[in-house]
Amino acid sequence: MAGGHGVMAVTPDRHVLVVAGSDSSGGAGVARDVETVAAFGLRACLAVTAVTVQTHDAVERVEQMPPDLIAAQMRAAFAANAIAAVKIGMLGSADAITAVASVLASRLPLPVVLDPVLASTSGRALLATDAVEILKRRLMPLCTLVTPNLPELALLGDETVATDEDGIISQAGPLFESGMSALLVKGGHADGDRSVDLLLRAGAKPSRFEALRLDVSMRGTGCMLASAIAAGLGLGDDLQTAISKAKDHVFEKLGREERRSGPNSPRIDGLRIAGNSIPDL
Repeated sequence: MAGGHGVMAVTPDRHVLVVAGSDSSGGAGVARDVETVAAFGLRACLAVTAVTVQTHDAVERVEQMPPDLIAAQMRAAFAANAIAAVKIGMLGSADAITAVASVLASRLPLPVVLDPVLASTSGRALLATDAVEILKRRLMPLCTLVTPNLPELALLGDETVATDEDGIISQAGPLFESGMSALLVKGGHADGDRSVDLLLRAGAKPSRFEALRLDVSMRGTGCMLASAIAAGLGLGDDLQTAISKAKDHVFEKLGREERRSGPNSPRIDGLRIAGNSIPDL
């Protein structure tokens, strides 16, 4: 199994459809997604939304895929494989969001995990306001889980970044009114020695998932977490179990990186690198 219990046998009749951008450095995006899905014993198929030219330090170029090409890739993946779950990352434009939502709407019910690439970790917006509104109205209600960090949650509500749990819950409220099922707010941008992620569901008490902050630098952890959750849901786990296993998987990867890097690496949050301006794709 993933998470330190040996290698899980591949389940050839189950695929996770990854809808995301490529990263030429291999640090994030579809490269990280495929690696993670494989660690959980599933196969991945792809709908590439953007091609990027980047190193581990900077994004040099981004080319968006035409929305009809994104939709065509998704339809081909569904026609070719037994899709057990979908993971969505970078979309980039309102038209791409609409195309993805249109394909998904005809395939539900199906576990769908959205890692909303709305902002870099420094808080810089990566989607125009009209695209964010379409994401909220057209795509998020189709998803089983949405996994924003604190700046992304703030952008979804056009608010300042929440500084405590009450603020997070307040910002999440209007999203549930629009029909969203569940929200996992990643707490890496908060303070403290532990990173707390908050699972919010309509009509349910919040659930907390905690991890120590580790002194290590690693990109693509947001991709990894969302893909691991999608894989768990695709294997039949309930939402809380899938999140818990995904957190364990990411934390183990970070622990390995910490042991390789030594004690002087930049501090990260256990799920997403603090201060990294390169978005997960």
